[in-house]
Amino acid sequence: MLDATLAPPLTFFHTLPMPCPYLPGLQERRLVCDLSTRRGRHAHDQLAKAGFRRTQHLAYRPACASCSACVPVRLRTADFRWTRGHRRVLKANADLTCEVVPNEATREQFELFERYQVGRHGDGEMALMDYPDYAAMVERSPIETALLEYRDARDNLWAAVLIDRQDDGLSAVYSFFEPGADKRALGRFMILDLVRHTAAQGLPYVYLGYWVSGSRKMAYKTSYQPVESLSGDGWVELIATTP
Repeated sequence: MLDATLAPPLTFFHTLPMPCPYLPGLQERRLVCDLSTRRGRHAHDQLAKAGFRRTQHLAYRPACASCSACVPVRLRTADFRWTRGHRRVLKANADLTCEVVPNEATREQFELFERYQVGRHGDGEMALMDYPDYAAMVERSPIETALLEYRDARDNLWAAVLIDRQDDGLSAVYSFFEPGADKRALGRFMILDLVRHTAAQGLPYVYLGYWVSGSRKMAYKTSYQPVESLSGDGWVELIATTP
C-alpha cells in the first residue's frame, strides 16, 4: 500500500464570479477542491466538516468577497425533536417503502427528476440537464455514495435522494420528488426519513448543505431542531425562528 504522504497534494481553485442563485443582485464565487486524487478521497470527511459540499468529483464552499450569507448546517440525530407536524408527514407517506440502491442512474429516476425540475425549478440551470448530465451527477463520485428510492406498493417511484456517507453522518447531496403531491410533503419526508436512517446507523449528523438567512428557498432547513451551523467558533447550535 502506498504511503498517503506520497499522494498528490490537494488542488484548490476559485471559480469565476456568477449570479448568486439565492440572493438577487449578488455575485457568487466558490473555492473548489478536486476529490479525484487519493488524497482528495481521504480528505473528503474533513472538508465536509469544514463546510464543503460535494458535486461529482469536486468539493466546494462559497468564497464570495463581500458576502458570507451561506452558512453550512447539519441536524443532530441523537436528540432530534420530533413534532406533531413531523409525525403527520411520516403518516402521510407510510405507504412508501425506502430502498437503498447503488448510485447508478436510471431512466425512471431521470423522468422523475425532469418532472421535479419543470414543476419546481423551471427557471433554474438544472432544468436544462439531459440524461448524461443527470448520470454524471449521480454516478461520478469518488467517495461512498448511494440513492434512497421511495416507492409505493405498485412500485411507482415517488421520490429519491442522493446521499454521501461520511464518518460522522449522512449528507443529502440532492433530492427530487413528484411535484404534484403537495399533501405528502415529500421533501420534508425525505429529510425526516434520513434522520431515522442516520440515527439507526449510530451516526450523529445529517448534513443539509447551506442555509441562507432571508432566502425562502432555504428557510425549511431551520424548521428542524436541533440544527447546528458552522461559525468561526466551530459548529454551534442555531436558534431558528422559522415555524
